[in-house]
Amino acid sequence: MYNGGKVLIGILVFLVLISSPLWYNMAMDGSDYQIELEKAVRGDDCVRDSAWMKANHMDLLNEWRDQVVRNDERFEIGSDGVQYERSLSFTCLSCHENKDKFCDRCHDYLGVEPYCWECHIVPKEVQP
Repeated sequence: MYNGGKVLIGILVFLVLISSPLWYNMAMDGSDYQIELEKAVRGDDCVRDSAWMKANHMDLLNEWRDQVVRNDERFEIGSDGVQYERSLSFTCLSCHENKDKFCDRCHDYLGVEPYCWECHIVPKEVQP
């Protein structure tokens, strides 16, 4: 093969370029980045603890939706023993009033477009 060295160099350059996003992500490891969310207006009491809510709130909201719409079960006893209404508008947004600084900040960072607002009314601070 006459151009074996050039072909080998070309393959190596190709492999480096194609894997560069992986190398970049490993070098920049953004795991220490924390999104600053607005604190709850009514304190730290929530249906579940904050670490659980950060990881599982979407599952909780889907479960609530199904229980309210399909079974007409509108209340739940939280982990703190308090009875909560299963409602995005009346329970969640009563403490986390600023959708822009709480919900949207995290969803925008993660590139997630939740469908909550297809049925629920957008809070007044972000309505056009």
